[in-house]
Amino acid sequence: MKIHSYYSQSGTDLIKGYIDDLTTDEQVDAYDVLNQLEENKTETLNIKKWDGKILEVYFYKHNRIFYVVAEEENVYLLHACRKQKNKTEKKDSRIIIARAKELSKIIKKRII
Repeated sequence: MKIHSYYSQSGTDLIKGYIDDLTTDEQVDAYDVLNQLEENKTETLNIKKWDGKILEVYFYKHNRIFYVVAEEENVYLLHACRKQKNKTEKKDSRIIIARAKELSKIIKKRII
């Protein structure tokens, strides 16, 4: 599968930026998760459905990456964050939903 990260308007890769700010152990785990997604080896990953077609994958110390699998071969990363509570923070939920709607318009498929 091909991984598509989320870029800001200035061209910054927001998912990679989040990962690169983590500790070394967290970075290693995050990049391992992304490699497994890319190779479609998700059996060992801790993944759950978040909303609609949005999935979240857990990695080291309560970190999450929210993503969508589209066209069976493309993985679109929407957001990465540290989950502090059992529920996703409202500000993170708003970001994920906004990016999902934006992606939905681009790929012309319903996500949420």
